[in-house]
Amino acid sequence: MSPVVVVLAAIASYFVGTIPSAIVVARTKGVDITTFGSGNPGASNVARALGWKYGSIVFAIDAAKGAIPAAIFLGDRPIAYVCGAFAILGHLFPITRKFKGGKGVATGAGLLLPLHPLFMIICAITWISLMKLTKKASIASIVVVPLPIIMIALSKKPTWEVFAFVGIALLIEVRHVSNIKRLLSGSENTLDVKK
Repeated sequence: MSPVVVVLAAIASYFVGTIPSAIVVARTKGVDITTFGSGNPGASNVARALGWKYGSIVFAIDAAKGAIPAAIFLGDRPIAYVCGAFAILGHLFPITRKFKGGKGVATGAGLLLPLHPLFMIICAITWISLMKLTKKASIASIVVVPLPIIMIALSKKPTWEVFAFVGIALLIEVRHVSNIKRLLSGSENTLDVKK
């Protein structure tokens, strides 16, 4: 594939990632999600503010931001990874919002879906189980993010795929530093979801 096409695809994926789904969905219900709960424009905070229905809508959109760019280039896995990673970067650091975005878990899950669907299902089940057990979405996310690395390594996929997910996982984990600090201080929000 032409380097120019790859660069253009990466840039397009980045801007797909910047779509502020949580902000838009919450705004339809008169809520500024950046001032509610954790202030994070993500599915968990929307679920906390408006209930699982709206949180699920945000999760689906955010996941699609990672899944669609990767799926388009699935025939060339390195390019699929590049485009998915740029979509995650767009979600984490959107130029349209002064580089203040979400945590990247849903968009990362979206990237995982076309590349390793079984691993994505395992991660989703693990996340839901941990969230129900701890009542904290951050704990579930922090624990689940490294799982794809382990599963990809154990499944004997190409080494570059392992390192690709190490980079993606580090990006997402770095965005959870504030959550880790709140967990250590005992001030982290629980995921008390409206019905």
